[in-house]
Amino acid sequence: MTFITAQAVRSALLRGEEIALIDVREEAEFALGHPLFAAQIPLRRIGAEAHWRIPRRDVLLVVYDDRASGGEDLADAAAGQFEDLGYEHVRILRDGLLGWRNAGYELFEDVNSYAKAFGELVEHRRHTPSLTSPEVKALIDDRANIVVLDARRFDEYNTMSIPTGISVPGAELVLNAADLAPDPQTTIVVNCAGRTRSIIGTQSLINAGLPNRIVALRNGTIGWTLAGQALETGQARKGFDAVPQGVEEARNRARDVAYRAGVKRLTFDDLEILRQDITRTLYLFDVRQKAAFEAGHINGFVNVPGGQLVQETDHYAPVRGARIVLSDDLGPRADMSASWLAQMGWEVYVLDGFDADVDLRAGPDSAPAPRGPQGRYKRPYEGTENKAVAMQAYLDWEYGLVDQLARDATHGFHVI
Repeated sequence: MTFITAQAVRSALLRGEEIALIDVREEAEFALGHPLFAAQIPLRRIGAEAHWRIPRRDVLLVVYDDRASGGEDLADAAAGQFEDLGYEHVRILRDGLLGWRNAGYELFEDVNSYAKAFGELVEHRRHTPSLTSPEVKALIDDRANIVVLDARRFDEYNTMSIPTGISVPGAELVLNAADLAPDPQTTIVVNCAGRTRSIIGTQSLINAGLPNRIVALRNGTIGWTLAGQALETGQARKGFDAVPQGVEEARNRARDVAYRAGVKRLTFDDLEILRQDITRTLYLFDVRQKAAFEAGHINGFVNVPGGQLVQETDHYAPVRGARIVLSDDLGPRADMSASWLAQMGWEVYVLDGFDADVDLRAGPDSAPAPRGPQGRYKRPYEGTENKAVAMQAYLDWEYGLVDQLARDATHGFHVI
């Protein structure tokens, strides 16, 4: 096996080279600490997930475990599995996680850490406005002119939601907000379970120039629960299934945001040129909701709704430095998602056109079967049975991410 030092990995990240830094421990262990741009594929899932998540076989692929600190010896077996699958440049991080620590580099807790850190940086730089849970509850109780939009996945919203809230997953916000709040005097409150998706969702609407007052629910359903306020369960209010009346305005607003973020646009001919470039990793994502995707999509694109792609980029695109192309039949979902990926340092493109004479097909592209519960990290913002101390600790951790980003100094994020 060939080893690589922590310094060499960090240098590759700083230079923007393609690299897949893969933690082969279980997710619960990964959440205790990992490098900022590490992704996680447990040893037992390499065969199922590798080719889907790391499509180019000659990318620099670095695996690590934490055996030097007393953890399981996993990296050698993982490297062997990747090589058996055809990966040509597999390296083992010398001394694993301990080698990263000893080099003086930052370790980040939790999952989807760099997206969450980016969200905190957005709020810090743009001063994204927010209201506390008691303030929002008072507005609801007073029947004020407000609408509450929940930016999470529908299943998360259905599990627990803010009273009166409507499910509008993150990439759908700019597309649908004007129809849901046609009165410019209506205050729009965006929430998630914690902080990231509400910050990104709120700032998306602000960036898009909607005339309303737009605020995040500070600390989401966690903040609501810690304030002793009751959540609803089993709600099914959706604000995103039909094509909205304001689609043209939304399209213009979203395209302007993408332009300001530096997003590039592709024709189908341009896309074919990128596909033929075997020296670069290329991810193709259709950012619509699952039902729309399964009704027909462009061949080769896989479905990752845009809000989740921004939240979980490390999971869906573990090769840092890769190219990403987004498709969307209406446009705003791809443009808004791309605007955030560009600010997170990705080379990202939006495919222009959807109804052209291309190979549209029904049914999903193949993806790995779900992982199941084994080794899973229980998020402090999931479900309705979380302890207050764990929820508060999670918020305290998020508040510290901006400073940790500065200490790490590898992120390359910019905020428009």
